[in-house]
Amino acid sequence: MKQAKVLSDKELNKLFKVCELTSHPSRNRLIVAFSFFAGLRAIEIANLKISDVFGADGTVNDTIVLSAEQTKGGKSNVIHVGKKLQRAIKDFVTQHPQTTKNRDSRLLRTQRGVFSSQSIQNLFRHLYQLAHIPNASSHSGRRTFITNLSENGISTRVIQELARH
Repeated sequence: MKQAKVLSDKELNKLFKVCELTSHPSRNRLIVAFSFFAGLRAIEIANLKISDVFGADGTVNDTIVLSAEQTKGGKSNVIHVGKKLQRAIKDFVTQHPQTTKNRDSRLLRTQRGVFSSQSIQNLFRHLYQLAHIPNASSHSGRRTFITNLSENGISTRVIQELARH
């Protein structure tokens, strides 16, 4: 199986700019941010609940705990929320303040309801087409996240932990 493309900083910036051309720019930027800044898989992004991301007081959590039902492989996992991702989440909530109201509902929604793993994958495919970035997939964000950690001298053991492997 062919590995997902690792995006350069220039391509990632282009991808974020392309989100502005879509019908739901803030939502799409946040989806891209979860993939590239936390290494989330499409299924994990689709299954995020408001209570996973926000504390009871409405602040952004430093970590996101995904239940076994929300992940690949059926194991619960902890996601660390870095500064770039926190900023993206806060920007999204500024645009959509009603987001934090129903804590049990999904964080990211489509016009017809909730995202599935497949609809997240389709969205990434569409964004990459708009950005003219060939050979990229929904897994490119995760692979770029892991590659950036490695290139910044993060130990293999820490990368395994952050990648949930």
